[in-house]
Amino acid sequence: MAELAIEIAKGSASLASEKVKLADEPVHRDRVVTARRIDPFAVALEHKTALLLETMEYVHRQSGIVRSSASLWACRDRKLFMSTEGSRLEFDLLAVNGDFDATAVHDGRFASRRYNTPHLRMGFELIEDANFLAEAPRIASQAVENVKAPTTEPGLYDLVLDPEHLSLTMHESCGHPSELDRALGYEANYAGTSFLTTEKRGTYRYGSPHVNLVADNLEPETLAATGYDDDGVACQQWDIVRDGIFVGYCTNREVAPKIGETRSRGSNRADSWGSVPIVRIANIGLEPGSATLDELLADVKRGIYIEGHGSYSIDQRRYNFQFGGDAFWLIENGKRTHMVRDVIYHGITPEFWGSCDAVADRSHRRRYGFITCGKGQPGQSGWMTHAASHARFRNVNVIGGQGGT
Repeated sequence: MAELAIEIAKGSASLASEKVKLADEPVHRDRVVTARRIDPFAVALEHKTALLLETMEYVHRQSGIVRSSASLWACRDRKLFMSTEGSRLEFDLLAVNGDFDATAVHDGRFASRRYNTPHLRMGFELIEDANFLAEAPRIASQAVENVKAPTTEPGLYDLVLDPEHLSLTMHESCGHPSELDRALGYEANYAGTSFLTTEKRGTYRYGSPHVNLVADNLEPETLAATGYDDDGVACQQWDIVRDGIFVGYCTNREVAPKIGETRSRGSNRADSWGSVPIVRIANIGLEPGSATLDELLADVKRGIYIEGHGSYSIDQRRYNFQFGGDAFWLIENGKRTHMVRDVIYHGITPEFWGSCDAVADRSHRRRYGFITCGKGQPGQSGWMTHAASHARFRNVNVIGGQGGT
């Protein structure tokens, strides 16, 4: 296999129109084992099944619930990386996740409410700490309230967004456009360019001064904190947006020199031994501010509070988007009043982030991971974690929606 890889590299080099210049990286010899207290693969299948069945039984105690589902997921990767430069890296990487949902029907409509742990590099302790049985009644009750909730009138609303919801908004409107290969046009045939072109770095106002987006592949338990990427580059922390100004990209050893950087940011990853490593989004997170959630709500006269993920769409440059959510509450005169349904908001990325006027403090910070980030041809799935506290956005265009959620 190694000999075949060398032959392919030689053949590709003979046809290349431009010689690849790799950014320098020290030789590393290391072994990376992600932390875990309880091995999920050592937990009896009967115990896992009993937890899922009991969770669904708790959900169905709520009148009006017609369907539920629950699942547990765990993945263990063992890798050996060896380079012709002399690096030798061993990896033993574990990740875990669990979720359940409840669906209610009323007056010809249906609505679901979902609860999930973040995907994190932990053991089965993540599932035990999540306490599905305690959360099940709340999720079921909110599913019933959701399906009976009124719709909202289209218009401009202040939005308060929870960390889980923000994880997807950050992923699509900041993560993907900050991949340097996209900015250079490498992914253009696969909905893959970027409005954050290279001349904007260091000067372009991406958001308000409250917006600080940091790539942190060093934070323990997060999905991209693997010690090294698939170029053998050590994981790092760096700014993507600082005080609202776009300042940095996710890079690999091939593209970093194209913007004058002498070292890769360590963002080159493949989803298997048979895939070619490509630039992937880092663990990008919104830095906390100083407010409490109550303070964010208190200064809203007419707004909507959004939790979780829903439907979304975004253009190939990651500039024009719309997002739904999993649950919505009307905010009136500083208080969450009642649930509403079928909310979709529209925005232009720099205008949306420019409307952010407050971020909650670190006590509200939560982390949510993605394991199905699609990119490349042939397609690959990337893994990363996005952390945030609640944040407030002013005068966002809510266009509404229809149907079940």
